[in-house]
Amino acid sequence: MMTKRFALWLAIGGATAATWGAVGPTASMLSAQDTFVSDAVFQQDPTADAPIERIGFENHDEYEVSDDLISSYTTEHIVDGGYGGDYECADDEVGGLLVNGCQHDFSKRFSLFGQSSGLVAGGWAQLGYFDEALPMFNSRPNEVQLQQMWVYAEKRLDTSNGLDFGGRVDYIYGTDGPDTQAFGINNGSWDNNWDNGPDNSGYGQALPQAYGEVGYGDLSVKIGHFFSIVGYETVAAPDNFFYSHTYTMYHSEPFTNTGALAKYNVGTDLTLYGGYTLGWNGGFEDNGDTFMGGISWAVTDHYRLTYTTSDGRMSKAFPDGADSERGFLHSIVSEATITDRIQYINQIDVLQTEDGAGTSVRDTFSYNSYLLYTVNDYLALGGRFEWYDAKGIFANDVEIYDCTLGINIKPHANIMVRPEVRWDWIDGDAAGILANNADQQTTFGIDSIFFF
Repeated sequence: MMTKRFALWLAIGGATAATWGAVGPTASMLSAQDTFVSDAVFQQDPTADAPIERIGFENHDEYEVSDDLISSYTTEHIVDGGYGGDYECADDEVGGLLVNGCQHDFSKRFSLFGQSSGLVAGGWAQLGYFDEALPMFNSRPNEVQLQQMWVYAEKRLDTSNGLDFGGRVDYIYGTDGPDTQAFGINNGSWDNNWDNGPDNSGYGQALPQAYGEVGYGDLSVKIGHFFSIVGYETVAAPDNFFYSHTYTMYHSEPFTNTGALAKYNVGTDLTLYGGYTLGWNGGFEDNGDTFMGGISWAVTDHYRLTYTTSDGRMSKAFPDGADSERGFLHSIVSEATITDRIQYINQIDVLQTEDGAGTSVRDTFSYNSYLLYTVNDYLALGGRFEWYDAKGIFANDVEIYDCTLGINIKPHANIMVRPEVRWDWIDGDAAGILANNADQQTTFGIDSIFFF
């Protein structure tokens, strides 16, 4: 097996190479991105450069377009680039529904709900298929399934004028629902028993986020039930390049936390996080006591380093807590924009926990790397490699390796298709991990995400 010392040097070497590529003299000067889950891409920003378009007919200052008006123009007028006079192409007035040869900008997303007075609502539907089961979200092979029917409503903070209040609620239904519930404490509270079919294998529902937020200037505090800030991947499908997930994300990191989390922007390049949470993956009840915090530093305009941690009592065994799990998790993510088309992400996680008697429960170490290449606005290619030392996760101590090659295809800003091929292989007793207890597996998967 690969030793942790060797893996650590490998990880350091990869991070160093990425850093040199990012800050070296040949690198392009591009803005680094904060990929914290709390600021994830899928959370629509009302102040973004390309605001959400609404479906339906809208009034304009110069004229109004109606059903009768559109039907009165021929295809010839539309193909010629307008109706004649001062009217523009029809699809500009109906949210992109009528293309008919017009010059529609497919890079702009339209929404069923849009935004108003700082309030934003939206969501997506994710349909997926894979031919071999994986011991994570994708556990139902050879069937087309609705994995995420996701809706959210949000009031984003705007502290430009001082004190402001906000909040967010997310709801999910699908085969990812049971894995997104507050499963950290087995007492049926919050959304833990909102299942249809066998637990963790059928359809279910969850409320992964329900929080309020208050902010003033560069300081904000989130209070309630929210996504964890640890790690690079997240539950929400649109915020991940790949369809499948890493073992690290699924087995060694919390999905959600309940408590209070503060965020302070020290400057344009440095952000601090710190707060208290009631353990891991629980609802609004006592499931532990953990500190959660981190620091995100834009070292240069095109290289970001993020450290996050969760330390304390991760769970309270129901009902008396005698076998509760406690320990620490440290995660380091480096993101380097090598050129205007190439991005490299490197992640190292260390998790060590024990029970009330001091016996080791989980002792995992992982190294993940991502290489992403953007061909154009509609196509991107990616590769991911993971090495996962899974002590305490499965019945036998094993080391797992997986490599994934994937494509992101965006024929429209409201549609994303993600085919991928994944190879998993296990060093050690592979019983109970992959399909048919195999020590190697090749998996093909594809999903489609429809935004609304």
